[in-house]
Amino acid sequence: MTPGRSSRKVRAAVLLVVLPCLPATVGCARAVDGVPTAAPTGVFPNSADDLGALVVTEVPSGLPRLPDEELQPPAGPKAVDDIADYSGDPAREHDVLEGYGYRQGWERFWGTGTGPMTGVFIDQFGSRAGAGAYAEDLARNEAEHYHAVLHANPPELPGGCRMLTVDDADAQAALGGPAALAWCAHGPFSVSVTSVTASLAAAEEEVRAVVEEQLDRLPP
Repeated sequence: MTPGRSSRKVRAAVLLVVLPCLPATVGCARAVDGVPTAAPTGVFPNSADDLGALVVTEVPSGLPRLPDEELQPPAGPKAVDDIADYSGDPAREHDVLEGYGYRQGWERFWGTGTGPMTGVFIDQFGSRAGAGAYAEDLARNEAEHYHAVLHANPPELPGGCRMLTVDDADAQAALGGPAALAWCAHGPFSVSVTSVTASLAAAEEEVRAVVEEQLDRLPP
């Protein structure tokens, strides 16, 4: 199995389910509400490269980092069009992401191309409300997709996080093994961490540790 194929499985666990509907659309189950707050100049990332500098560089499992350019599509900096292209309907997904106030993102992966893999996805929005709605919708969609129970504010993760474990045999086969997934809203950021490894316990441990370190590296 090539690194690109493995990373696509991890991406699928976080990104490939089309977001449900445009925020503020009549009849939409989830609206982006709240008052957008401007980020102080010089505090929050102003570019994808600035955001990338805040992404964790190692994971507790000790898996080697996969070079961004060796993945297909490449990891690293992401613009709204890059994320929209993961969908089967990029034009619609672009509109959805714009509705959330999507600004920029970054992806990073660790693994060997076969077996265990960890992925970190950081997305920055124009407001806390947009980041929170995006993280919540992704978590809900994936729980439905994998027929898994979603846990909001689990005690082992910071407030504002959601977590699920994939223990369905078919879903595990599709992902490459037992998997744990977490989504957290942190100011104008959405943080997603996925671990696919030999056991659910190991995957949960990896996700918890990476989430904690990643949130500590972001502006409050």
